Formats: sequence, C-alpha cells, structure tokens
Amino acid sequence: MIGRDTRRIEDTWQYLYKGAYWRRGPVTMSAISAVDTALWDIKAKTLDVPLYQLLGGASRDGVLVYGHASGVDIEDTVKAVSDYVALGYKAIRAQSGVPGLQTTYGVGRGKMHYEPAEVDAPTENLWSSELYLEFVPKLFERLRREFGTALHLLHDAHHRLTPIEAARLGKSLEPYHLFWLEDPVPAELQESFRLIRQHTTTPLAVGEVFDSIHDCQQLIQEQLIDYIRTTVVHAGGISHLRKIANLAEMYHVKTGSHGATDLSPVCMAAALHFDLSVHNFGIQEYMRHSEGTDRVFPHSYTFADGMMFPGDKPGLGVEIDEALAAQFPYRRAYLPINRKLDGTMHSW
Repeated sequence: MIGRDTRRIEDTWQYLYKGAYWRRGPVTMSAISAVDTALWDIKAKTLDVPLYQLLGGASRDGVLVYGHASGVDIEDTVKAVSDYVALGYKAIRAQSGVPGLQTTYGVGRGKMHYEPAEVDAPTENLWSSELYLEFVPKLFERLRREFGTALHLLHDAHHRLTPIEAARLGKSLEPYHLFWLEDPVPAELQESFRLIRQHTTTPLAVGEVFDSIHDCQQLIQEQLIDYIRTTVVHAGGISHLRKIANLAEMYHVKTGSHGATDLSPVCMAAALHFDLSVHNFGIQEYMRHSEGTDRVFPHSYTFADGMMFPGDKPGLGVEIDEALAAQFPYRRAYLPINRKLDGTMHSW
C-alpha cells in the first residue's frame, strides 16, 4: 500500500480483491475491510466531516440497536430482558439455557457484557435439537406475556438446525411475532432457505459469517431472508457492504449488521456511519465493550433510549490509545465446538 493514493478508495479495493489470484475467504476479506475502512476514515478526516456525510448523508436521526439478554432458565432470562428494558432498549435478543443441556451457546456470563469466546482452548458443548425445539416457544410465550407486543424480540439459533427443523421453529414462534429468527441453518447451501420460507412467516436473518456479496446473492434475489447481517469488518469494508445493501434494497431485504464484542469500537463506529446513511437499514447489533476496551478506543458514538448515534467528529470519530493498548497483551480465545448428544460433530 505504500505510495498509493489514499483518495482512490474504490480503485484500491479492486486492486486488493482482483489483483490477487486467490480471492475471498474470511482472512483476506477482513484485511481488505481494514484497509477500506481506514481509507474512508482518512478521506473524511481530510475533508473535516463525519464519515456518513460521504455516504450520502443521514437517512435517519439515529440507529435502532438491540441488546443481548440471556439466562440459565426462563425466569432468569425474563429478569435479563427487564434490565435491558429499564435501560431504554426497544429491541432485545433473548436466549436461555435449555433444560437437559448442561451448557447452551448464546447464553452469556455476567450482566450486560456478553463474550461467547473461551480463553486458551475451545470448549465442547453438547446439543439436542429436539430439546431446543420443544423449549424455545415456551420462552417466548413467557416473554410476550411479561412484556407485551410492543417490545421487539429477536432470537438466534446459531446455525444449529436443519432446514425442516428451522421451518418447524419458525412456525411455532409465529404467535409471538419475533423481529427475526437469526441463523437458523448453516447458509453455505443458500437454497436450503427455500424450505424454511415455504413453512413460516417468521422473519429470517443471516450473514454474519459471509465475506462477500456472492455468499448472499441467491438469498437476497429470491427473497429468502428479510435481514442481511454482513459486517463492515468481514465483508470487504464499507465499500463492499454498500454494494450488498444496494442489491438488498431491490428485493425488500434490510440490513442488520453483526456487532459482537470481538469487533472493536472502530468496527462499531464504521457500522453506525453505514447504518445512518443506508436507506434499507433494519437494525444494528450492539454488544457493549468492556470499560478497558472503551478506554483504549475513545469514541464519539453514544447510546440513548434504544438508539445509537455515531456523532459528528471527523471520520469515524474513534481514536486508538496505543500506549494503553500495550498494557493488554493478546490472549487467544475460541468459540465453543458443538457436538450432538451421541458425540458426533454438529453440522454448524
């Protein structure tokens, strides 16, 4: 990149993508994403404007976000949802431990800060689709009884179902009017969503593990999903995410970008500028970072009354305290591995 013109953002993106013989993949596309996001930040700072102004300006006043509420059982999850409601959240993802399973991926530890990765070596979780499918409708029946219909409720299946199992789940959740059912199946086989779509009107969301428009082209063009969850950091940066959103807009698919804690405040800010500008925005995932992370990455974005705002500082509105960052050495961490109760590897 040394010696290249930082203003030629699109040309640089094409150079990095098409200039390589081996294309795509999560590592390559994340690297391209980092360069692309940095170039947008540089250009906006050079022009002394917040980044969203270069993306066509604001399409809305704020960005609707959802938080993560979970518990070891239904009543614990009800309490967690209540805590988020008290903070002003209008949309909440609800997960709960499943009776009969010792651990359930998606159920966080502690309050407000949910980090699914385990340090050092990956753990193994046992899984049963039968127990899960029997339990989840009971969770949302209880939540609707407690919080009524005005609160947006979301749920993540974490790719752990087959298409027909996902169809059954979506149908059983229809009375509770979910905002979306996320990642019902592994999406490498995009056409598998046809089967789910045939059986349920529960809105579907997928895409946080996608790294290009080709991973979701069929899903969007056949209107097999309602929300595309591709991210700035994994799907080619702001430049490529805009192209995905433009395709999605043609087919009434909205955005709902991934926003886990392993995506830094730089990524969060980039997502918010994108969200504020894009016409077919749906919702943004918001997992709060730790106080230490926020100190390393001082930022201008804010949260209030269920919404987030990127702020009006030039560029992304995020800085990095490199001296402070050096006090937090890297420690490897992994997401857990799923096995079925009989010991075989799960399909996800």
